[in-house]
Amino acid sequence: MTALTIEFPDTIFATLRRSPREVSGEVRLAAAVDWYRRGVVSQGRAAEIAGMARGDFIDELAARQVEVVQVDFAGLDEELRLV
Repeated sequence: MTALTIEFPDTIFATLRRSPREVSGEVRLAAAVDWYRRGVVSQGRAAEIAGMARGDFIDELAARQVEVVQVDFAGLDEELRLV
């Protein structure tokens, strides 16, 4: 696994009342949710990025009011025309 270092001001942890480990987890989850919402990654890959089971990731999507099932309507229309 590759490590990524992000620098935050030292005061951010006190402001958020979170440890560096907690902030790290929240940043991973936020990135995974955003990338999934934008269709950059699949649900399974996003759960992997977030470091959680897929079911737990689905719960997080629902809690953030992000569509759990994404439909590409343009692609669906194209497939229906082929039928």
